[in-house]
Amino acid sequence: MYSAQVLDHFKNPRNAGELPDATAMVEVSNPVCGDILQLAVRVEAGRIAEARFKTRGCVTSIACSSLLTELLAGKTLEEARGITPGSISEALGGLPPATVHGSQLAVAALEAVLSKLASSP
Repeated sequence: MYSAQVLDHFKNPRNAGELPDATAMVEVSNPVCGDILQLAVRVEAGRIAEARFKTRGCVTSIACSSLLTELLAGKTLEEARGITPGSISEALGGLPPATVHGSQLAVAALEAVLSKLASSP
């Protein structure tokens, strides 16, 4: 059911945990399934220097959160806006239709953190 990439990110999540010196942090949830994703980023010189996550949820939500932090590293905020649920799914070898919500949750967190950064002084 799950691709090797999904299982790898689930079993060996990258960048999990707190980011004490975060420039911005958000928490989003999926009210249907109850998954919760906390995303924190540190921005330096207009690029995302580091991203960390904490997710309570299913295999796919954890895998998508982990991959998102890898995709964000080194990107400008404009480049980060190009990350979509489809690009996350593709990078994970494709998500079964019933689990696409994991990539949607990751992008919802990304959009929220980008919005928070845009409104920061």
